[in-house]
Amino acid sequence: MTGSMLVLSYAGFALLATLANLASQRAVLALWPGGLLAALALGTLVGLVVKYWLDRTWIFAGASKARASEAGTFGLYAATGVITTLIFWGFESAAWLIWHSHLAREAGAIAGLAIGYLVKYRLDRRYVFAPARPA
Repeated sequence: MTGSMLVLSYAGFALLATLANLASQRAVLALWPGGLLAALALGTLVGLVVKYWLDRTWIFAGASKARASEAGTFGLYAATGVITTLIFWGFESAAWLIWHSHLAREAGAIAGLAIGYLVKYRLDRRYVFAPARPA
């Protein structure tokens, strides 16, 4: 995959995962208006699973398997996602606390996810989907 195709694909997949995340949050908040933490948690989980599948299948398809199992790869992918999550939750929560508006909350989420995904790509390329090193 060329550099520009990689950037466009990764950005598109980040957008899809973001939409899945926010749609999940909206569903939780529609059923439970006071359930912001539950919405954040479910949205994060849904976005993580969607993004992992897309990254594993398309972005890092040619990378060697550094771990013996898919569960190990997903576990490391999820661990690097902790950084993304902290950035994302920080921006989203700050926007909510400052403006008390769902529009601001979602704008904060989008900003946090965009920054987090840039960081995550670098971590995933280096640690999760890195080619196996010779022994």
